[in-house]
Amino acid sequence: MATETDPQTGPGDATGETRTPFGEVSRLSGIVFEYLTLAASMFGILSLGILLSYVFWDAFGLETADPVWYAVLVGTVGLPLVGQALYARRNPVAGEVALELGSTLLGGVLAGLALVVVLEVIAGSEVWFAYFLTTVLPLGSLYVYGQRNEATWVGLAALGVLIVGPAIGTAALDPLTTVAGLFGGPGIYLLSMVLPAALLCRYLVGEFLELGNGDYAAGATLALAVVGIPVVDTVGVARSVWLLFLVALVMPFGIVVAKTLAVPERRVGFVAPAVIIVGIGLLAVLPETVGVAGPSPWFDWQYVTSNPSRFADQAGLYPAIIGSVFMIVAVAILTLIVGVGTAVYLEEYAPSSGIAASVVRLIRINISNLAGVPSVVYGLLGLAVFANTLRLGFGTVVTAAFTLSLLILPIVIISSREAIRSVPDSLRDASYGMGATRWQTVRNVVMPRAIPGILTGTILALGRAIGETAPLIMIGVATSIYSTPSGLFDKISAMPMQIFVWASFPGEEFQYGVLAAGVVTLLVVLLTMNSIAILLRNKFERSEI
Repeated sequence: MATETDPQTGPGDATGETRTPFGEVSRLSGIVFEYLTLAASMFGILSLGILLSYVFWDAFGLETADPVWYAVLVGTVGLPLVGQALYARRNPVAGEVALELGSTLLGGVLAGLALVVVLEVIAGSEVWFAYFLTTVLPLGSLYVYGQRNEATWVGLAALGVLIVGPAIGTAALDPLTTVAGLFGGPGIYLLSMVLPAALLCRYLVGEFLELGNGDYAAGATLALAVVGIPVVDTVGVARSVWLLFLVALVMPFGIVVAKTLAVPERRVGFVAPAVIIVGIGLLAVLPETVGVAGPSPWFDWQYVTSNPSRFADQAGLYPAIIGSVFMIVAVAILTLIVGVGTAVYLEEYAPSSGIAASVVRLIRINISNLAGVPSVVYGLLGLAVFANTLRLGFGTVVTAAFTLSLLILPIVIISSREAIRSVPDSLRDASYGMGATRWQTVRNVVMPRAIPGILTGTILALGRAIGETAPLIMIGVATSIYSTPSGLFDKISAMPMQIFVWASFPGEEFQYGVLAAGVVTLLVVLLTMNSIAILLRNKFERSEI
């Protein structure tokens, strides 16, 4: 008599313990797929690592250094890093402290450079002071008031300041800059940067972190700003630069150090960073004091502060750096306002029925399609619309900003829509159930939870924009200029354009050293921009938890 066989067991297996061939094949396929994905990831990481190593080797001229210099590098920088990583596996607190100190130091340096470029070089202290009075100061005051008081009108007031403040600042620019000229650059930054930073330090030390007396911390910040001026005068550093770096680097690093010293268990994290800082100092003075040959870098201070030249040892990227930063700041402002606003409307306010809903659906489809259009097409569009029709100028800041904004706008809109859509509907329903209006729900519930995702998409989009070359060629951006832009209608160059030109120069010094230094400069600017955006994103992520 025939017996039924369980399909989950093999023939002759009544207990069901033997695996079926299907189960073995499925497990084998999973293992193969896992290792294939690992191999693909490692291939990409290794390829990028080799490429960056090659570029950095040429940019810093490491081939000229003696073996003794490399031995000091390994002993004072490499081994402490490895030792810190191994010790952090047993004591995670030490690794956390070292990472916090290192990231604060590096982030402070990059933020200080960004402030110097944007406020001191591009805008100028007088122009910054005008917009500080009409926009930044009212916004900061509204934010502080809103944090300390339950006021529903603060959000609308802040929106009004964002719209009206820049317009007032532009209209009253001449008299405000005249008044600002009475203070001078250092006086302007002392009032508009150091004083607010001291108040922030007072809050962080005295209330938020509870590290001590906040009044003493604020007083120390102001005193350091004044006492440091004679010191920087002796070393040839501009007073305005010192005050900006005090706000961006010295104050945050001092707070992190104070927070670490306040907890005995965290003090061990000072060891590796201190050794590495001493090692970097030794590497800097070793060639001059002992006579050991060090690197001959192309990427140095002279390179980032000089104009282009037909001689490799005199070539610099300064006008292109300023042009790229000026352009990308304008692009970021345009895309954030238009892109995020469009995404909010499409997800929160757009009609869901009728003819209007069909139009909205068509717009969404077209936005998705525009994200895949080649960049050269946007260059042609910028040439036809902004340069020729609107006559904004060929190769000007405003033409380049509008063109690149069109290029990345679909990416920003799509990523912002996804971030807004990821906020659960239950939170919206709960807000409506408590009597909140749609505007209050969007402002207090949706946007705080969507901002991390919005900033992530914006980071990727701006990274694409700053490295684009084809659209800039189409709108007539100069390959090399010898002056920095001072307004939106000035002609500019950009780092990708200058690097593109240097790649065609016949000399090996240009094709390897100068070109590699340009790539490193572009990476540094990109990392600076991304670091600021990542810090903002992490802040909103922490506040959401």
